[in-house]
Amino acid sequence: MPPETSNARTRRPDLLGPAELAALGGLELVATKVVDGFLLGLHRSPRRGLSAEFAELRAYRPGDDLRHVDWRMVGRSDRFYVKQFEEDTHLGAYLLLDVSGSMGWSSQPGALPSKLWYGQLLTAAMGLLLIRQGDRVGFAPFDQGVRDWLPARGGRRHQAELLRRVAEQEARGETEAGEPVREVALRLRRPGMVILVSDLLLDAETTARALRYLSHRGHQVLVLHLLDPGERELSGTGTRLFKDPETGQELRVSVPEIRAAYRDAVEGAIRSWRAALRPSGVDYHLVDTSRPFGPTLRHVLRARARR
Repeated sequence: MPPETSNARTRRPDLLGPAELAALGGLELVATKVVDGFLLGLHRSPRRGLSAEFAELRAYRPGDDLRHVDWRMVGRSDRFYVKQFEEDTHLGAYLLLDVSGSMGWSSQPGALPSKLWYGQLLTAAMGLLLIRQGDRVGFAPFDQGVRDWLPARGGRRHQAELLRRVAEQEARGETEAGEPVREVALRLRRPGMVILVSDLLLDAETTARALRYLSHRGHQVLVLHLLDPGERELSGTGTRLFKDPETGQELRVSVPEIRAAYRDAVEGAIRSWRAALRPSGVDYHLVDTSRPFGPTLRHVLRARARR
């Protein structure tokens, strides 16, 4: 299959950068364009059967009837997949979006959308994608508690309500994810999928404990860690004033003097999140908010296919 041309990229919004997408219109319109482009890419994939893998198959589990193994997929991918029946393919998925003050930050205001904008579009796109698969999708934005609650449902009317609720969120206040995650866990009656979208600027110990609790209750848990490129590497020279967007606390520092230590601290935090979550079956995925949405949507579908 020939490589995509620049015109093809223009037709595929899931391959465009956030700044380009922000110029296309409102969140509902852009999310729909991103999902349409992503699905178009799946259907055109040189790996035949990819969309079927996500929609109709799941990974083999010990004890599954070997008569239901899709041997053609084994030949194509060297992995074992089991055919699912209609009643087994749908699940309840809840999207938890961090809407605290730190999410409103961007390292390049006017050029790069904020983490909240990126998280809103990602949440909306995931919701559309899952609803189109027949899944029931719910939504719970949070800061120090659950700010809103949309029960998991499907259908066009619910899809429109989901997009409206996501679009109306604003970044404000401090955050503490442990209690909101526990609140969501108590509301969920049956095991499903829980996707947390956050910059993870919160207490790691209590958050990881709450996420592990969800996993132990039988939920598939996916954490999408949003990171602005300006948070990973300090740029500039001289002395700069840094302000905490949630508490308002200010600190003046010399950038050259702390750059290396800052970089080590960020990379250490990323390693710590992975180490704390993955042994319990929580799927952790780092998301650069300057990058296109397509790769992250693919990761979400792969995680969903493991249910």
